Amino acid sequence: MTEGNPSLSAEQGRSAVLALALLRGAVAAGLGLASVVVLVLVLWISSPAPDSNPGGALHAAAGLWLLAHGAELIRTDTLSGVPAPVGLVPLLLAVVPVWLAHRAARDVLVPEEGRPVLSAVGAFVMVVSGYLLVGAVVAYCVRDGSPAVRPSSLLFPSAVVAGAAAAGVWTAAGRPVGPPPSWAPVRLHEALAHRRFRERAGTVWRSAAAGVAVLLGGGALLVAVALVWHAHSAQQSFVQLSGDWAGRVAVLLLALVLVPNAAVWGAAYGLGPGFALGTASTVTPVAFAGRPALPRFPLLAAVPAEGPGTVLNWSAVAVPVAAGVTVAWFTVRRAAPPHAAREEAWSLRETALAAVLAAVGCGAGTAVLAAAAGGPLGTRALAEFGPVWWLTGAAALVWTALIGVPVALLLRAWRLREPGGGVWWRRADAVPAEGERAGAAYVAGVSRAASGNGVKPGPERAPGGGPAPLPVASPATGAASAPASASVPPAARIRAPDEDEGFAPYDFLPTGPWNERTARPEEAGPSGTGEGA
Repeated sequence: MTEGNPSLSAEQGRSAVLALALLRGAVAAGLGLASVVVLVLVLWISSPAPDSNPGGALHAAAGLWLLAHGAELIRTDTLSGVPAPVGLVPLLLAVVPVWLAHRAARDVLVPEEGRPVLSAVGAFVMVVSGYLLVGAVVAYCVRDGSPAVRPSSLLFPSAVVAGAAAAGVWTAAGRPVGPPPSWAPVRLHEALAHRRFRERAGTVWRSAAAGVAVLLGGGALLVAVALVWHAHSAQQSFVQLSGDWAGRVAVLLLALVLVPNAAVWGAAYGLGPGFALGTASTVTPVAFAGRPALPRFPLLAAVPAEGPGTVLNWSAVAVPVAAGVTVAWFTVRRAAPPHAAREEAWSLRETALAAVLAAVGCGAGTAVLAAAAGGPLGTRALAEFGPVWWLTGAAALVWTALIGVPVALLLRAWRLREPGGGVWWRRADAVPAEGERAGAAYVAGVSRAASGNGVKPGPERAPGGGPAPLPVASPATGAASAPASASVPPAARIRAPDEDEGFAPYDFLPTGPWNERTARPEEAGPSGTGEGA
């Protein structure tokens, strides 16, 4: 029946592939949910006095899974009885669903023998639909109770899943750049058609990513140093929050999943805007002002002491300085690469423009991370917790632009400098050969010897009218010895430029016994009879 109706077979195969893509999206969501459920159940079982039943533990796990996607939860079982929002997303926990959605969309487009290949749009739609179908079921299950999900915040998980799936489809296609949509301007179509434009865009992208990475690494380093500096306070808060080993494991896991958040806060602190510890307190390198609503938690022990900042606090500006230098370095790596001619380097305008665009990208990436790393932890004083995204992004843009652009231009000038009338590096065809350098040394030695004897240097002639044999330079000392025609083989003699046989430069490289051509008598050099070559 398959051979008799190929169109029906192709249609059935396409339907099966669409169903498989839908199933892959649902499985990706289920794997992320299962990992959170297993972790919460293990902690609940190991707790000596759990304050809920298994249904409550599953409810908490489902809420935590939605929180990892960016949804906002509402706690109803507060001491004051007022529902408290929880919007602080643990960034390390958010990596799991993003990676699963990305991988599901990427694997759907991998061609397999005997299976039709989906289009990029079809794979994207089916994977996202399958993932969001599971998310809708989970959101319906946690619509009541504590914690409950805020319905208006479910747009963020949809955007996160769609972005991760789109990145997976783009990765499966080989990460192409272009062509742009048909409604895009004609100049954009023309620019993307040029290889040079794509190279510039890749350089800007890598420089911006390197700047963001340095900011995050510097922020994590600031947090680590501060935790070591306040180790006693961190230990006390850790012990007070957990009375038994199960509680300590839970607090430790919570601190681990919040480490990327702390790195973003440290980067915001080094950039200058700092972060908020409630609606009435801000922490910056200049000062720790206001009344902080500081919950007891080990990572928050890294917060500096209240009052004006000291020299140690001001030294945090080394983080954005390092980010600016990194942006400049990654830009100049392509703008003026080593071992390249001056004509191949970018112009001043192109280098400065690439550094500015990289600074814009670094600021945009930092703003996105700052928005994801903060959020409310309650009402009133805890309604604002973490860095302000637009201030942090603007500060990253200003720092990297003010430092990256001039440093990039200086590095470009350094690589293209010409000390003493010569360039810093030379092309391979501009380097003199070894024989030319040796010939120049020989001519200089002959001139010095002739000047010392009062003889005007000039061309010497042999008794037969031909050019006389020239002195041989010693391989050890480089000095010219007396002419000895018997010791100079014919192949090593310098010929005059006016000879009919052409000019062959003298080989002054050391010659060992294994290089001598003595295999045949007619190829050996002249004997010691005194006859010239």
